[in-house]
Amino acid sequence: MATKHYEVLIVGGGISGAALFYELAKYTDIKSIALVEKYEKLAKLNSCGTSNSQTIHCGDIETNYTVEKAKGVKRTANMIAKYCLQHNYQNKFMFAHQKMALGVGEEEVYYMKKRHEDFQNLFPYLKVFDKEKLAQIEPKLVFDRNGKYRPDEIVGVGVEAGSKHYSTVDFGIMTETFVENAKKIKDKVTDVYLNSKVIEIQKDDSKHTVKTQHQTFTADFVVVNAGAHSLYIAHQMGYGTDYGCLPMAGSFYLTTKKILNGKVYMVQNPKLPFAALHGDPDILANGFTRFGPTALALPKLERYTGGTYMDFIKTLNFDTNILKIFSDLLSDKDIRNYIFRNFMFEVPYINKKLFVKDARKIVPSLELDDIRYAKGFGGVRPQVLDKKNKKLMLGEASINPGTGIIFNMTPSPGATSCLGNAERDTKTVCAYLNKQFNQDEFNKDLVDED
Repeated sequence: MATKHYEVLIVGGGISGAALFYELAKYTDIKSIALVEKYEKLAKLNSCGTSNSQTIHCGDIETNYTVEKAKGVKRTANMIAKYCLQHNYQNKFMFAHQKMALGVGEEEVYYMKKRHEDFQNLFPYLKVFDKEKLAQIEPKLVFDRNGKYRPDEIVGVGVEAGSKHYSTVDFGIMTETFVENAKKIKDKVTDVYLNSKVIEIQKDDSKHTVKTQHQTFTADFVVVNAGAHSLYIAHQMGYGTDYGCLPMAGSFYLTTKKILNGKVYMVQNPKLPFAALHGDPDILANGFTRFGPTALALPKLERYTGGTYMDFIKTLNFDTNILKIFSDLLSDKDIRNYIFRNFMFEVPYINKKLFVKDARKIVPSLELDDIRYAKGFGGVRPQVLDKKNKKLMLGEASINPGTGIIFNMTPSPGATSCLGNAERDTKTVCAYLNKQFNQDEFNKDLVDED
């Protein structure tokens, strides 16, 4: 079979790869783009609607975000909403749900009120809900199993139902629309290859050769958006050796009836590098609440697909620096207890009892029969280990050796940031290939004026 050549080839058919595919097709003068995905469908892994919380993380209720981080995330999060509105996807796979961050206890209540003041200019629509207001709009947060007011001091900061602040997206369907809309653009080659696992990438003079199970391609520029396997491929090529990867699985529990009216997020413990427990209305499960995620380190790069254990060992890139990172994490009592407790959340028979105790901080009336382990839900987040600085990195990591290839690892909120990350990579690709990026059209379509 003849080798096919493209100006740009993207490895990975999740939402990050699909967003880049769309932007390169719509906003540049690049004429030939290919997307290769190793599975039989797009968004098979972490972009699938059952693998994530279906949340547009814009920074308003994510209490571990600083004001500066929230500014950046808000811009990219708004791109998600603008894209969907542009194509009339609202109320199809994008929804505006009630949402809030909940403070429980005197210390958290003080923190939430202070945070509201600090973030008010950035998110002027946020409201403070006292216990009486919460009893009206989200009563399960307020009343205990006996129907009495919970004794804790509580406060919510967020958005009521009926607003136009979009909060929820099925990122799996959104991935498919990126590719569909890219393929509609005239005078462009926009090819997609499914069931095409990348075996090897080689640099050959001015281009890269990408070998898959069934075909060989060449490309002037390659972008690898393959989750934890991005680092695996980078290591194969000798790049990113200062990084290792710790795959963290997030499991969920589904309620057996409608519990919450909207999204309820908890105050993040600043010592813990992983997401705090939250409840979300699952748009793929009749709006029933999905609680989670848990945080479990897995010795594999993918969940529910079998294999990838050896890939994990290679990508962990274990040495004394990795050992030091693990040692520092486990030396902290809070982190150590958190890791052990989250492991127990996966153990049959005792997992529900332990999880319900934690979830009762959100819903004090929650009973064992109200929830079930969401089998098959949850994905793997590639947490990057920085060997040079001996620490766990929080957020996206990107490796660009300047040779016409980029490797991206995008843990949460990777889906929310997909269009913003694609904008960054599109500019890099265009600069390298001496192509044009239509920033004005991009801004008109996807960027809020404020």
